Amino acid sequence: MASVRNIAVLGATGSIGGSALDVIARHPERLRVSVLAAGSQVDALVALCVVHRPEHAVIAEQRYYGTLRDGLKMAGLATKPHAGAEALDELAASDACDTVVAAIVGAAGLSSTLAAARAGKRLLLANKEALVLAGELLMSAARGADAEIIPIDSEHNAIFQCLRSRQTQGDVRRILLTASGGPFRGRSRDSLAAVTPAQAVAHPKWSMGPKISVDSATLMNKGLELIEAHHLFAVPGEKLGVLVHPQSLVHSLVEFVDGSTLAQLGLPDMRTSLAVGLGWPQRIESGVAGLDLLAHGRLDFEAPDLQAFPCLRLAWQALEAGGTAPAVLNAANEIAVSAFLQGRIGFLAIPALVEDALAALPAAPADTLDALLAADAQARSITEHAVTGHALSA
Repeated sequence: MASVRNIAVLGATGSIGGSALDVIARHPERLRVSVLAAGSQVDALVALCVVHRPEHAVIAEQRYYGTLRDGLKMAGLATKPHAGAEALDELAASDACDTVVAAIVGAAGLSSTLAAARAGKRLLLANKEALVLAGELLMSAARGADAEIIPIDSEHNAIFQCLRSRQTQGDVRRILLTASGGPFRGRSRDSLAAVTPAQAVAHPKWSMGPKISVDSATLMNKGLELIEAHHLFAVPGEKLGVLVHPQSLVHSLVEFVDGSTLAQLGLPDMRTSLAVGLGWPQRIESGVAGLDLLAHGRLDFEAPDLQAFPCLRLAWQALEAGGTAPAVLNAANEIAVSAFLQGRIGFLAIPALVEDALAALPAAPADTLDALLAADAQARSITEHAVTGHALSA
């Protein structure tokens, strides 16, 4: 009988947090929620506490502490309230949990992710920024504390599963990440000039938030995943590739030196990856149906169009440059995507702004978190100022 895992779900009110809680609830004999954390949705956090009854609940914004405390009390719960980033870091590193689902979006999730890694937790990693912004620091912290990182992105989770058959790092010839191609697959660069935010967020396969949906439309999401894969699996950029696969059923492939290629297939549902992370090395029920290949009929693959979607090329360049370059790439992209979603710039201005930021801020050593955060801040400032030069006329 496996021991019970005590799980902290950071970002509990988001889509990944919800999927994690769905899987956890299916296995009360082996999985239990001990910590729930959210950003500002205090009522939703209290409602989750009523269902899952954790020992601790954390609201990131200090001003909601009183509301959280009173809500838990009114619900008759013994759950202890906390507020602020410091409390979140302390709980992620404490004996309150042995497993941490790191699903806080953006740089806000970086500190608690590092805290969990330094404390030697099993870390179910869904926070891209932790690896793109501070991959070297995170992986070094994990190695030093013998933390176990299991990625939750479907592509990296697929690679994680396929790599279980290798004996040494030298067994791997290359890793291929798959991309759906997003809503604009097959379109020319010129035809993308007038696309709207509504069109960009209409992903054909995955249900995601607006920012990551735009990243999928520009292929920046795949670029960020290349950087993540480099850190997660200690694979150089020349051994990484991307295939566009519109059905989103093959999540990634690993080619070995003997000519074998292993692929992981499944329906596009994050609960599969979460079940792998929560149950590994055992397989546990996720609530996701099996894959009926006869019903789907075909699997297509094609090369990405780097002319129409230059963000993928820029991410590869940042990976090769190393140091602070991925942090600059990520920060500039966040500002550019936000401006696009607000209707302030056009779609093609996103890669242009990112390219300008990378040119303005050459890669520097990324040996401290302060250096990375400084590069992040500089890139945001430069890009925000540059947005006005790419602004759409009223």
